[in-house]
Amino acid sequence: MAGSTQTGIPSQLGRTAVVTGATGGLGYETALALALAKAGSEVILTGRDDRKGQTAIEKISREVAGAKVTYQHLDLASLASVADFAQWMRTRQSLDLLINNAGVMALPRRQTTADGFEMQFGTNHLGHFALTARLMPLLRRASGPRVVSVSSLAHRTGFIDFDDLQGARVYSPWKAYGQSKLATLMFALELQRRSDAAGWNLTSNAAHPGFARTNLFARGPGGLLSLATDFAAPLFGHSAADGARPILFAATSPEARPGAYYGPGGFDELRGAPARALIMPQARDAAAAARLWDVSGKLASTSFD
Repeated sequence: MAGSTQTGIPSQLGRTAVVTGATGGLGYETALALALAKAGSEVILTGRDDRKGQTAIEKISREVAGAKVTYQHLDLASLASVADFAQWMRTRQSLDLLINNAGVMALPRRQTTADGFEMQFGTNHLGHFALTARLMPLLRRASGPRVVSVSSLAHRTGFIDFDDLQGARVYSPWKAYGQSKLATLMFALELQRRSDAAGWNLTSNAAHPGFARTNLFARGPGGLLSLATDFAAPLFGHSAADGARPILFAATSPEARPGAYYGPGGFDELRGAPARALIMPQARDAAAAARLWDVSGKLASTSFD
């Protein structure tokens, strides 16, 4: 499988992409690659820290002459912010690519979003569910639109606790994270099933970065685990730029298939060139995915109709 890199992705001239969580790490590297001259996308970077957003725009503009990049505030932990962003997007005719990348990981203490949802489930899954629903009219006006949802190796140990989705009774940082990333993957697969059934002409797939050296661990679990991660990263991991390669493959490659999942092709999918990734049985549970879809729509007060 040919891997996508910053210099080797297919031409994206005339296309528009939205990348969530694009002020650093995987999101920034993905946006940078799409903005490069050979790619040529108009890229809309989103994030919740406007200062970091402007810095990201300036960095890309210095690296890519004539880059077509814009920053717009978007906090996935606020449904009002999602609605505001979608309203801002309505001036555009269409949207070709949506990369649902933003996320938080293994917060030591239970926190809630502006709408009262557990932070990881609310940000990683519900926020992106609502965003995709609100941007569907623009996506459906594009030719060959794609939605890429960024999951994680952590989906392998995740399960959807429908009786305690918000971790209100029992909160565990890694249980909540695994559930959120399993929900992300289930959403990607269910979106493709619904697109096929309804004739939306949409490609929905998913990707994960493997063990990418970003600051997600520092912002999440912290402590000894972050120190251990820093030690192990050079041995088992790869850079944020390399971690973005499966995302870029899913987003741009003609070989990327609808309803597929991509990650690094090396040992245990920790690093390496893009390849098909393991999808655990719980992620393929179509009945659970349909239930999660219905619950998510009610919680997020959004519909794909």
